[in-house]
Amino acid sequence: MSLLRVVGRPLLASMFVVGGLNSVRRPQELAPAAEPVVRPIKDRVPALPDRTEQVVRLSGGVQVAAGLLLATGRLPRLSAVALAATLVPTTLAGHRFWDEDDPSSRGQQRIHFLKNLSMLGGLLIAADDTAGAPSVLWRGRHAARGVQREARLVRRSIRATAGPAAKAGRISAKLSA
Repeated sequence: MSLLRVVGRPLLASMFVVGGLNSVRRPQELAPAAEPVVRPIKDRVPALPDRTEQVVRLSGGVQVAAGLLLATGRLPRLSAVALAATLVPTTLAGHRFWDEDDPSSRGQQRIHFLKNLSMLGGLLIAADDTAGAPSVLWRGRHAARGVQREARLVRRSIRATAGPAAKAGRISAKLSA
């Protein structure tokens, strides 16, 4: 594994582990800000808990677990996707700069919003990073090309042997008659 991955993954994950622990420990502090975002999500995803505090705690738990997995390099692509999935509603709930009246507060919220967008970009890059190994998609395409190549070879072999075999069969039939 490259040095950049060894250093970069824990750095990217650190914010999620700390923020996730805060969400797990004190969801009641974050629930009022999360309510406008959680309510529409709960309407579309009935499997989510009914109370906003529980959804905040669940999101925090996912952030802690996926953050630790990403930091240690275990299932880094899956954990990056999980973190990205929790970051979008967290950003929309926590950094609504467009709702702020105070220009100073609006500026701070915009900075945090853009910071979260930057982290989302990093997570998307991490989710796509195969660490130098071929992706499943590449391996599938490569295997399909191999099968196509083998099929062409078989087809050529059949064509190459079918003509002489047919001719030998006709000669054999004439001799037998």
